[in-house]
Amino acid sequence: MKLPRRQFLHLAAGAAALSAVSRAATAQAYPSRPITMIVPFAAGGPSDTIARILAENMRRFLGQPLVIENVVGAGGSIGTARVVRSIPDGYTIGIGNWGTHVANGVIYSLQFDLRKDFAPVAMLPSEPLMIAVKKTMPANSLKELIAWLKANPNKASSATSGIGGPSHVAGILFEKETGTQLQLVPYRGAGPAMQDLVAGQVDMMISGPSIALPQMRNNNIKILAIAAKARSPSSPDIPTVDEAGLPGFYVSVWQGLWAPKDTPEDIIAKLNSGVRQALADPVVRKRYADLALELPSDAQQTPEALGAYQKAEIEKWWPIIKAANIKAE
Repeated sequence: MKLPRRQFLHLAAGAAALSAVSRAATAQAYPSRPITMIVPFAAGGPSDTIARILAENMRRFLGQPLVIENVVGAGGSIGTARVVRSIPDGYTIGIGNWGTHVANGVIYSLQFDLRKDFAPVAMLPSEPLMIAVKKTMPANSLKELIAWLKANPNKASSATSGIGGPSHVAGILFEKETGTQLQLVPYRGAGPAMQDLVAGQVDMMISGPSIALPQMRNNNIKILAIAAKARSPSSPDIPTVDEAGLPGFYVSVWQGLWAPKDTPEDIIAKLNSGVRQALADPVVRKRYADLALELPSDAQQTPEALGAYQKAEIEKWWPIIKAANIKAE
C-alpha cells in the first residue's frame, strides 16, 4: 500500500526522532556494563603498568570496571587488531604507543590502517627510556659500558620488547651512536625481557622506567642513564645521557588510548572525560611520577591532539625506520 506523501514524511520524521532519542538514551546510559581495555603487550610491561593505574581510577568516574586484557604478539599488532575489529560501542578500547601506532605501520604488513581505523581518545603518560644493565655487569657508568662494549663486540646481549618496538629501535640507534655491536634479543613484551635482565640472562636493556626503577630500587639491576634532557624528579641520582657521555640520545615512548573508528563522538567524549579526571587526581599523578612518567598537559589530552601527534610521529619516524630496513622476522 502506498502512503500519501504527507503521511510518509510524518512517519519518516517520527522514525528519525525516535532514532535520535534512542542514540541519546544509549549515550546517556554509557557505560552500563564493564569496559574491556586491550593491552597489546605482556603483563608487567610499561603499557600494562600505565593501563592498570588508569583503569583502576577511571572506574570511579565512569561507574563501571575497566577489565584489562593482555593480547600479545607481533610487536603489539595482534592486540591492536582486536581493537580494530571490535564493535564501535565504547566497550572495547585499547592502549597503544609509539610502537603499535607508528612503527608497526612499516615493520609489519598490517591488515588495517593505523591512520584511519582508530578513534583517538586521549594522550596518556609518556616515559623517557633508561639504559639498564644486569647487576653483575662490570661497567658502573655509561662511559664504562660503552668502553666495555667496544672491547667486546657482539658479545653483549640487549633485551627488547619485540621486533620494531621502542627498545629495539633504541638499541639500533644506540649501536649507531656509540659505534658498538649488540645482540638484540626480542621478547614478547618488556615484562618478560626485564625478567631475564634481572636473572642475568641478558646483559642490558633500554627500558621504560615504570618497570626498570622498581628493579633498581630492589637492587636487582643497575640503571646507568636516562635518555632525556633532564633528570627525573623521582630518581634524581640517575644522570642524563648528556651528563653520562652520550649527548643527544633522547628516546621517549608516548602512550595513548584508542577506540575503534566510528565510535560515537559522545562516547569518545565520555571516555576522554574519564581519562582527564583520572590524570588530574593527585594520587594518580604521584603514582605515575614515582615511575618517572611524564604526564601530558591539558591541551595534549584531547582526542584531536592525540590524532595530530600520531600523524606527526608517523611522518617523522616512517622514513627513519624504512631507511634502517627494520622488518618483522
